[in-house]
Amino acid sequence: MTASTEPTTSPTTDRIAALLAEHPVIDGHNDLLWEAREKVRYDFDRLDVGAGGTPTHTDLPRMRRGGLGGQFWSVFVPADLAGDDAVSATLEQVDAGHQLIARYADELAFARTASDVRAAWETKRIASMLGAEGGHSINNSLATLRMLGVLGVSYMTLTHNSNTDWADSATDEPVHDGLTRFGVEVVREMNRIGMMVDLSHVAPTTMRDALLASEVPVIFSHSSARAVCDSPRNVPDDVLESLRDNNGVCMVTFVPTFVNPDAAAWRVQLNEAARAQGVAPSDGEPYTSFYDAYKERNPTPKASLEDVVKHVEHVRDVAGIDHVGLGGDYDGVGELPVGLEDVTGYPRLLAALADRGWSDDDLAKLTDGNILRVMQDVQDGAKALQEQRGPSLATIAELDG
Repeated sequence: MTASTEPTTSPTTDRIAALLAEHPVIDGHNDLLWEAREKVRYDFDRLDVGAGGTPTHTDLPRMRRGGLGGQFWSVFVPADLAGDDAVSATLEQVDAGHQLIARYADELAFARTASDVRAAWETKRIASMLGAEGGHSINNSLATLRMLGVLGVSYMTLTHNSNTDWADSATDEPVHDGLTRFGVEVVREMNRIGMMVDLSHVAPTTMRDALLASEVPVIFSHSSARAVCDSPRNVPDDVLESLRDNNGVCMVTFVPTFVNPDAAAWRVQLNEAARAQGVAPSDGEPYTSFYDAYKERNPTPKASLEDVVKHVEHVRDVAGIDHVGLGGDYDGVGELPVGLEDVTGYPRLLAALADRGWSDDDLAKLTDGNILRVMQDVQDGAKALQEQRGPSLATIAELDG
C-alpha cells in the first residue's frame, strides 16, 4: 500500500475512523515551516498546502485524511545560527506559522491552550500550535523566552543537535553534565509563563535535571524508546519512569534512525565517517552536506510501521498508558517508515494497535487525551506560579559566571 492509497474498509478501519472523528490526532512535531522557508521562502502561493499534492509530507487534504485534529508546527532554526541571528530566524518562523494559519483560516485555527484546541474542533478546524526547537532560539535571554510565549509559542525544546550555553544535547559532546543553574532557571520560567518544557533532543542528564526542576508536566515532542532502539535521541527507561511520576507525555516519533536498530547503527557509522573527515554531527550545514553524500553511497536501512508500534507499546508499558502520544516529525526527515510515508499514515498505525488489543479508551489517550491533559496542567500550573513569583530577571552571567 502506498501512502496515498486509501485503506480498504474493514471493521478495524471503520472503528478507527469513528475514533478519529471523536479523538483526532494531536501531533507533537512537524517541520513544514522550515521546508516552506527552504523551498519557497514562505511563499504559500508556490507551496499551496491547501490544494494538496505538494512535494512535502504535509498538506491540508492529507492531514484530514490522516485524522489530524491538532498540529504543533515547529518554528525550528538550525543550531549553526547563533545569537541575534537565531532569534531573528526564529521570529521569521513564528511569523510564517501565523501566516500559514491565517491564509488557511477556514481549515486551521491558532491555539495556545487545551480550551483553544477544543474550540477549533467545534468549528471543524485543525488546531495549530507553535513549538520552538532549540534553546539557542532565545539567545540566553529570559525576556526573549517570554516574548516567544506572547507570540504564541507553546513549547520550547531545550536543545537541538548542539549544546546550548546552559544545557547538553543528546548529539553533542557533554560540557554541562545536564542543566546549568541558568538552565534550571529557564525551566522554571517556562513553567511560570505556561510554556511546555520539551525534552526531545536533550542528553539524558538534561532530561533528568529538567524533570527534577520542573514544577509541571513536561513533554517529549518527538522521541522514541531507547530500550527498543539504542539512539541517543531516544528516552531511557528510567526517564520514562520519571516522566510517569511527572505526569508528562512522550510523543513517539517515526524517524527511521530513532525507531529501527539497523537504521540507528547506520547513523553511528555515518557519524564515525563524518568525524574521520573532521565533521561533527553538531556542525550544521557541513554535516548536512556530508550526510547527503554519504546517504547517496550508503542508503539508509528501511524502517516500518511495525517498528513504531514497538516504541509506542514500550512507552506505554514503562511509563503507562497516560503518558504516550505521537510526534511524527513529518517534513523534518528525508525518509519515513514504510506505511507512514506522509501524514495520512496515522490511521494505519492506530489500526495496527487496535489489532493488537488496544481499547478505544487507550487509543483516545494516545491520539489526543494525554497531550490535552498536559497542556491543561501546564496552564493551570502557570496561573498558580504567577501568583507566587514574578518574571525572572536572572542572567546567565549572574547564575553561571
